[in-house]
Amino acid sequence: MIFDISQEVFSCKVFPGDPQPQKNVLMRVSDGDVCNLSELSMCAHNGTHIDAPFHFLDGGKTVDELPLDRFVGACYVARHEGDVSAEDAEDIMQKARSAEAAERILIAGKATVTAGAARVFASAGIKLIGNESQTVGPEDAPKEVHLILLGAEVVLLEGLVLDGVEEGRYFLSAAPLNLGGADGSPCRAYLIRE
Repeated sequence: MIFDISQEVFSCKVFPGDPQPQKNVLMRVSDGDVCNLSELSMCAHNGTHIDAPFHFLDGGKTVDELPLDRFVGACYVARHEGDVSAEDAEDIMQKARSAEAAERILIAGKATVTAGAARVFASAGIKLIGNESQTVGPEDAPKEVHLILLGAEVVLLEGLVLDGVEEGRYFLSAAPLNLGGADGSPCRAYLIRE
């Protein structure tokens, strides 16, 4: 079974202060044009997207410099509500290791990764962590959590839709667009139940 875990782009949630994605129709078959053609305008962090280390670190890797194996492979989906503490992160990592899916972690629910949890995930050497919010850390102070995770080259996958996805092991595909020099990128993320 395939689970689409991406937001629709034009109706997506956006981080406070970010622009809403826009579509401008340039050509229409119904108007006698040869084809339908649209132009898009959006922030690299709209909807379901990844954060590259360069998002918070001037010397960090950009989207095009990240290996694709960060975004594709076995992952563990954990459910959590509220702040994810260091102890919660340890529990999640234990479950993920037991499922042989500890390189990529997705957290379903209204969860916020704390600095303590970020340190646990970073020290575990994971490749990617994702969640349903438009930011992994606290919305009013995301910098510390981003610096911890991105500083350890843990890629962030934000703005997921995990309704109806049970805890457990899945195959994740969430490759970003190949945007040279970019700090983030939208992606079409999906899970396959293994």
